[in-house]
Amino acid sequence: MMYGWYGDWGVGGWIVMALMMLLFWGGVVTVVILLVRGGRQGHGGYYGSAHDEAERILNERFARGEIDATELNERRAALRRKP
Repeated sequence: MMYGWYGDWGVGGWIVMALMMLLFWGGVVTVVILLVRGGRQGHGGYYGSAHDEAERILNERFARGEIDATELNERRAALRRKP
């Protein structure tokens, strides 16, 4: 006669199933937490703030020779001024 759907696993089977269920739900909770925290990385996300991006572009333009040192300093000062 069959004593349950799980055959002759006994107590060990129940323990294994409980551990697997804990691992599954722990994984689901971990993924949800990572997704929620990933959306709160700030305004610039993984790439930094918009201010840092503007200064990086400004430095690249100076390095390519598109602007001179005077213009670089003026624009950098304008970026750093508080609104």
